[in-house]
Amino acid sequence: MSLAPAARAQEAPTALPSFAQLEKAGARIGEIRIRNRDIFDTDDPAEDKLLFRWANALHMQTREGVIRRLVLLKPGQPVTVNLIEETERVLRSVSYLYDVQLRPLAYADGVVDIEVETRDTWTLDPGFSASRTGGTNASSINIREFNLLGTGIGVSYGYAKNVDRSSNEFQILNEHAFDGWTSLRYTLANNSDGRKQAFGVAHPFYALDTPWAAGASVSDDDRIDAVYNGGVVLNEYRRRERLAEAYGGWSAGRIDGWVQRYSAGVTQQDNRYSLEPGRVAPASLPNDEKLVAPFVRYELIEDRFEKVRNRNQIGRPEFFALGFASSVQLGYAATNLGSSRTAWLYSGSASRGFEPLPGDTLLASASISGQYANGEVQRQRLGARAQYFMPHNKRWLFYLSAAGDMLTRPELADALLLGGDNGLRGYPLRYQSGDRRALFTAEERFYTDVYAYRLFRLGGAVFFDYGRAWGGTNVNTNNPGWLKNAGIGLRIFSVRAAFSNVLHIDLAFPLDPDSNVKRVQFLVKTKTSF
Repeated sequence: MSLAPAARAQEAPTALPSFAQLEKAGARIGEIRIRNRDIFDTDDPAEDKLLFRWANALHMQTREGVIRRLVLLKPGQPVTVNLIEETERVLRSVSYLYDVQLRPLAYADGVVDIEVETRDTWTLDPGFSASRTGGTNASSINIREFNLLGTGIGVSYGYAKNVDRSSNEFQILNEHAFDGWTSLRYTLANNSDGRKQAFGVAHPFYALDTPWAAGASVSDDDRIDAVYNGGVVLNEYRRRERLAEAYGGWSAGRIDGWVQRYSAGVTQQDNRYSLEPGRVAPASLPNDEKLVAPFVRYELIEDRFEKVRNRNQIGRPEFFALGFASSVQLGYAATNLGSSRTAWLYSGSASRGFEPLPGDTLLASASISGQYANGEVQRQRLGARAQYFMPHNKRWLFYLSAAGDMLTRPELADALLLGGDNGLRGYPLRYQSGDRRALFTAEERFYTDVYAYRLFRLGGAVFFDYGRAWGGTNVNTNNPGWLKNAGIGLRIFSVRAAFSNVLHIDLAFPLDPDSNVKRVQFLVKTKTSF
């Protein structure tokens, strides 16, 4: 269907209807104009600086065709607020775009022209990074380009070192190849303890109305795994993990605010374990296992999102999924397909958001995965989490989180860990281990108006963590009980870079440490959220 652009029919009026009003009036989409801007707005005196002009000159802007392929709107479609909002969510999820605005441009004779305005981020990341969590250091030196020549292709090469291994890694990623919605990814890492290689191609359910999906992936990871107790390595063993999956899916799209998706495929999991010369061996190794399993998957999603600010980021729009979302997958591994044993493989997840009080948000989720073989549940993991956001005003927010996990008949590699690298900030990394884990966190968060050099937004937090990992055969005998810590931290959000995670700089104080735990823990780490 071809519609004449409304802008050609008449000059744009001084006041245009909102998208909600246009939907109510039954308007249809005419021309869609893409307006992509530089990283910095040099028309703004605050950004008309020599450094910012250099950045704009050195940066190659995202090509219009790359952005246009991400826009879910099509000429001739009726205007719907849901599709406008979903387009904004999709565009904002792309790392090389900093800001996104959709607005009516002109309206006449029931046809509306729409402008999609975006602003690029700085996408070249050459340099060095360092972090410290749980009393251990990690560092990396790399060069990464998230938007090569404005095409949306990401390429990286670098060296990284952490408590587990050092690694030289190359990766290339194009999440919008061919039709704009096919993802291609290749990773090759040569590590101090082995090698990892992975490849994947997928056309996902990228939007709620996407009618089909398909994909395939393979990976081969040869590494040394360690068993920890009290933050110290007890023993080590070699693990070779090979994974492969291929699937296809179908959906009728959004119907009355709900989406159902059906998928089928086959997955292969092949794990081999061996002793490593020169390393302290565990009492026993996990059993070698190969499972080849056809599977079916069902997903149910409710189209309900809330646009908020100052929750997990600073001064930037975020979207909370408040609708019900669930997924159930069931597979069957049989020996005649090459499996080492017969087993049912299952997994499931569910999440939903609530608004208990005006302005407050509760996000709840649960998941389960495992195997059923020889008349019993094996390697099952059951987990649940709840997060509560209670804003006092636009600058202050109280945050609560509660999470729990439970294992049933686990293998050695399945242990639940708790320490400075996964939630208990006042203790060494992997300090406790078990087949049960619980963690509670309370934070008073502060989001400032500071916009340092038009590059960084600042925030802070006072926090309290309380948790425990217990059960199983590898309990921390020095300090097996509930642990707690308090602390204070600075948050720095780099808003103009494609690699704009939130930098956490924390001081954490364990409240019930043993003699081997430092009284003050200093942590520096980048995370995807506050």
